[in-house]
Amino acid sequence: MLGEGIAKGLVETARNFFGSYFTKDRLTTVQYPEERLPQFEAARNFPFLVYDGGDWQAGLRCVGCQICEKECPPKCIYIEKSKDKKPDAVGKLQFYPAVFNIDVSVCMSCQICVEVCPFEAIKMDTEFELSTDDRFGGLLWDKAQLAKSNEHYRKIHPTEAAEVDARLAEEKAKVDAKVKAAAENKTTPTSPGAVQPGSGASSTQ
Repeated sequence: MLGEGIAKGLVETARNFFGSYFTKDRLTTVQYPEERLPQFEAARNFPFLVYDGGDWQAGLRCVGCQICEKECPPKCIYIEKSKDKKPDAVGKLQFYPAVFNIDVSVCMSCQICVEVCPFEAIKMDTEFELSTDDRFGGLLWDKAQLAKSNEHYRKIHPTEAAEVDARLAEEKAKVDAKVKAAAENKTTPTSPGAVQPGSGASSTQ
């Protein structure tokens, strides 16, 4: 029938238009800023640096390896690696970023920095209310502005954060087990008559 496709399209358009006023799953307008739609877990805007514990400076997971800086397509990340080491959140001596800046006016939210980071130190935030009247300084974020807790990460990306926490906990458990085994081997007393490495002496006379 001539024009049948057009008629079906108009019916669908009318259904969507009137449904947007009455049907709950078609209500697309909210009274912003009084009302806000919940962010999808997969939403992403600009990166942030994850830290563990209560002190963001001690707890930053970033070790200043500069992989994200090298892989960033628009080159909006600038890092200076520290010359010294300091204890991280678990007391392990680590290098850290003496400077870590991101120019969010250049960032294209591609998430490549997240994908290449071997330390789960940089993730994508969902915050979008970031307007500023300072077009230069206000859009260049330093590590103090970028640092956000692992609790924040769990809140905005709960499924992903749970997987990351489980993987990090498993890796830590393996390292702790190796350290414990090495310590036990080191402190185990040598039994009488045992051959000492490099001594050349026989266990029997």
